[in-house]
Amino acid sequence: MSQVESSPPGWLVRCEANLHADLPDWFTRFEPPENPLRRSAVLILFGPGEKGPRVVLTERSETLRSHASQVSFPGGKLDAGETPVQAALRETWEEVGVEPSAVEIMGVFPELWLGPSSNAVTPVLGWVRESHPLRVIDRGEVASVEWVPVADLVDPANRFTVKGPSGYVGPGFDVADLFVWGFTAQLLTVVLEAAGMARPWDETVRRRLPWRFVRQYLAVRAGRYRADR
Repeated sequence: MSQVESSPPGWLVRCEANLHADLPDWFTRFEPPENPLRRSAVLILFGPGEKGPRVVLTERSETLRSHASQVSFPGGKLDAGETPVQAALRETWEEVGVEPSAVEIMGVFPELWLGPSSNAVTPVLGWVRESHPLRVIDRGEVASVEWVPVADLVDPANRFTVKGPSGYVGPGFDVADLFVWGFTAQLLTVVLEAAGMARPWDETVRRRLPWRFVRQYLAVRAGRYRADR
C-alpha cells in the first residue's frame, strides 16, 4: 500500500479543529455532571480500504447488562491512572485486536454523558495506518466487528431518523447489516459533518427502533440489569 493511501486523509486531519471551532449543541446538551463516578472512552477508528476510508463498528454482546446488542465504537471504562487515549487504545486492542502502536491519534473530543449507563464518555479520533485485520477477542463483550466504508455511511439511502425509547429523536444508519442509532449514530453524524464528508439526506424518513433495543431499555429501567458497562 502506498504512503498516500496509508496516510490520514485531509478531512480527518481537519476534523477535530473544525468540531471545536463550531461545537455542536449536542455536546452542551449532554455535558456530564461535575466529577462523574464513572468515565469511559471510545475510539472512532478510521483506516484505508478498497472503497476508500472506512471506520470500525462493533456490535455489542446480547448478554451485556447495558446497551446490549447495540452498535458501538470499541471502548470501555478508564482504569486507574489511565487517560482517555490510553483507555481507548487498550480497549480496542482487547476487544477487536487492533494494536495500539498501529494507531495514530488524530484528536480528542469533549466528554459526553450517557444517562442510561451513568457514564461520562470521551470520544477519541484515530487512524490506523495500514489495512488492519479485525477479530472478536471476547464474545462476552463483542458479538461482531466490521470495517464500514465511509461511502456507505454518507449514502443518503442508508440514513434515517429514529426515536429511542426515552423519547430522544436522532439519526440512524443501516450499513453492513447493522442498525446504528443513539449515541454511536449521533457521534458518527457529528464527525462526518465536522470532516466535511456528510451528504444531504431526507430527515423525514423514519424507522422504527427494533424491539430488542426497546426490551433491553425497559429491562434496565425496571432494575433487572445494572447499567455498569
